[in-house]
This record gives sequence, C-alpha cells and structure tokens, in this order.
Amino acid sequence: MARSRRARVDDVHELALAMPHVTVEYGPQENPIYQVGRKSFIFFRTPRPDAVDPETGDRYPDVIVIWVPSESDKLALIQDPDSPWFSTAHFDGHLSVLVRASRLGELTLDELREVVQDAWLSRASATRVKRWLAENRL
Repeated sequence: MARSRRARVDDVHELALAMPHVTVEYGPQENPIYQVGRKSFIFFRTPRPDAVDPETGDRYPDVIVIWVPSESDKLALIQDPDSPWFSTAHFDGHLSVLVRASRLGELTLDELREVVQDAWLSRASATRVKRWLAENRL
C-alpha cells in the first residue's frame, strides 16, 4: 500500500465537502463552518484569547475545531504533547479537538480523513450514519 501523503488545509475542505448532506455556513470573518443537519462538525476559528503562541502571546490565526465522538477519542488525540492536536480550557467538556492549519502537514491525509469522517459521524443523524456506514462497508 502506498504511503499516504502529508495533509494540507485544502484537504480539510475537500474531505468535509465529500461527506453527504454537508452545508457550509460562514462566520463573521468569512471563516467556513461545515455542518450536517445544521450541526457543526468542523469550523475554522477566528483568533481567540485562549489559543495563543506561548512565546509571543499572539493569538493563533489558523485554528481549526473538529468534533470527536467521545472524550476518550479527544484524549487519545491530545495526550501527546508533540502531536499537532490540542485543546484549551475553553473547550473543556466539549467534544472537539483543535489543530493549527500550519501544523496539518504533521498528519497524513489518511489520518486527517479518519478524523474528519469521525467528526461527521459524531454529528450526523442516526439514519445518515447508518446509511453512510453501510455504503462504505464500515
């Protein structure tokens, strides 16, 4: 099997849009918010005071929020301090992880695909989930 290439920001958009019944809303700074059944599953966040560069204090301009199926999934992604996945106190108790667009290249396309699909599956209706899983033989 060929090795998966490195993930890119465009992949987030393409993978989200490849899932069924996805709509895109836009936030106050035209930041895309991907939804299924009016429930967000990925959004490109505007700079916020809780996600800052530890050296400069500057707000990260490129944070992407991606929903996860459970707290254990979240912890599995963020437990390695060298991983590009992280969270902040603002997201304590929220079933999502954060990743900076500038660090997506640390992930493979296959790794990103799995997280995006899991995000969609965690937010889609039971009927849509069942249909997608059957169509994809998962």
